[in-house]
Amino acid sequence: MNHDEKTALIVVDVQNDFADARGSLYVAEGETVVPVVNRAVKGARAAGALVVYTQDWHPESTPHFEKDGGIWPVHCVMGTWGAEFHPDLLVEGEVVRKGASGHDGYSGFTERHPSTSEELPTPLVDMLRGRGIERVAIAGLATDYCVKETAIDSLDHGFDTTVLADGVRGVNLEAGDDERALDAVRAAGGSIE
Repeated sequence: MNHDEKTALIVVDVQNDFADARGSLYVAEGETVVPVVNRAVKGARAAGALVVYTQDWHPESTPHFEKDGGIWPVHCVMGTWGAEFHPDLLVEGEVVRKGASGHDGYSGFTERHPSTSEELPTPLVDMLRGRGIERVAIAGLATDYCVKETAIDSLDHGFDTTVLADGVRGVNLEAGDDERALDAVRAAGGSIE
């Protein structure tokens, strides 16, 4: 993807719990996105593009977790090894944390209250608009959850949106979930590169 000062690269949740085989919610081959993302970060920075990282950042108890009534194992608890970015990830940009108040945080743009489903914005859209961003490229984890939701929200906010296919991997609770997620991004008007 060609980057310039009107482009933002959003790196989604490349954290130990997802990108390391010892992580509590390991995404198969999640670590393989790290070199792809690092190349994208270097290219974006060299072209003057904005680079933003999203980071799952949960309290110890949240309705998002299976132990508290949700569907996911405990993961990315704030201040723990699992919540840290993968150690090989090049982190050169601003960070938007999601889930800190116990809300579900699939998209980098919004959080959802677990009981009422009320959506609340993260700082991401204001950050992009404040920089005059028109185009967004997205890479990270996981294709079928946070990448998909971030991409669709990006499109809903009016940004030209591309998912970097080599820089994403899926959870695939059901076989093919990752491909269906990319199809959903295409159907919403995004592109896959």
